Amino acid sequence: MRRETTRQTGRVDLVVTGGTVLTMDPEETVVENGAVAIRDGAIVAVGARRAVESGFQARRTIDASGRLVLPGFVNGHTHAPMTLLRGVKDDVDLMTWLTNYMFPIEKRFVSREFVRWGALLACWEMIASGTTTFADGYFHEEEVARAADESGLRALPGQGIFDVPTPDSQTSAEGLARAEKLLSDWSGHPRITPSLCPHACYTVEPDTFVRTMRLAERYDAPVQTHLAESPAEIALVGERYATTPVRHLANLGVLNERLVAAHCVCVDDEEIAKLGSSGTGVVHCPESNMKLASGVAPVPRMLAEEVRLGLGTDGAASNNDLDMIGEMGSAARLHKVATLDPTAAPAHAVLRMATLGGARALHMEDRIGSLEPGKRADLMVLDLSGPGALPLYDAASHVVYSARADAVETVIVEGRVLMDRRRLKTLDTDEIRVRVGRFGRKIRAALPE
Repeated sequence: MRRETTRQTGRVDLVVTGGTVLTMDPEETVVENGAVAIRDGAIVAVGARRAVESGFQARRTIDASGRLVLPGFVNGHTHAPMTLLRGVKDDVDLMTWLTNYMFPIEKRFVSREFVRWGALLACWEMIASGTTTFADGYFHEEEVARAADESGLRALPGQGIFDVPTPDSQTSAEGLARAEKLLSDWSGHPRITPSLCPHACYTVEPDTFVRTMRLAERYDAPVQTHLAESPAEIALVGERYATTPVRHLANLGVLNERLVAAHCVCVDDEEIAKLGSSGTGVVHCPESNMKLASGVAPVPRMLAEEVRLGLGTDGAASNNDLDMIGEMGSAARLHKVATLDPTAAPAHAVLRMATLGGARALHMEDRIGSLEPGKRADLMVLDLSGPGALPLYDAASHVVYSARADAVETVIVEGRVLMDRRRLKTLDTDEIRVRVGRFGRKIRAALPE
């Protein structure tokens, strides 16, 4: 499908021209030999190369000939600082992983410095693999906000809120106070959208969930949580509240258009309908769910119910990477084998989950997720010169089933080039490597034999 969207003329900051443009707009418009014009961080035109180049005078032009141009990926759920815990403990179930390994290690090692350098490492990894927006939940989230701001990425840092002591708060009241400071300090930033992250139904009391939502309403902020992630969670919530996690949040009145719920593995048809009708965003994290043996989320049913469904990597401690291209391939294949239906989670639907679907899950589809005039200029250029891209019949199929992260060549956020022909422009990767190495040695020395 082809649609011309070039109407304006004049001077612009940047034109990305000559590539096949996958707009990911509602009509999934594809423009062969297309171009995207950018001014003041926004897309002002998308259309045929000749029309855009004749209508606009660009301060800089990026030649994307023989390449794909598409929206940057939206990583709807991750824990950026946990890159420093990548591979610390593998091959156990979720509750064992959390209770016996992650929580004790975090209690000992997590600090503002830990969060800063783990988040900068994550930003490096995400830029290098085409992510332009990420939603995060952890501790000392002001450092994640700083790291995202310095890297040039768009982010939703979410201050972790628990009713048990954490590395930055002894009580939920202290966590909410930290969250309010994050909201106050960062609200109104063009790329950083501060949020709150009450961890889960089994670590956050009902009153704390309600207070969190009230605080979010005061600041018009998103709320992120883990929801119905595993059978063990279902058992815990059932024993404590005699209901399921989704119904529990619905009973509290916090299942709404402000909420972003990660995982939703163990949900029934009625709960899927509740998620859809409430406007709750849902983020599917297939690789983490597979690795922790949490189960398979009913993604085909969610797609059929038109749930606001996005895709996320989860943290690098349970994935073990932040590569959205790999995540798409896993998502598409997982649901085919789980349902024994090769039409489940087709490539175009999964690519939408990683772009416009992710934007819808984060309630940001008015700003990001597709290449359309008026939206923010968050996009990437994907190289097609490698053997794995030849021959190319269907661009979406290639991105989901064949592409690799190292094919991401250029990344642009808010009209700013963050990576140019694989050269990172915003981060000191040598310093990140040194700092991360120091943390790795300390943590490795403390691990049991």
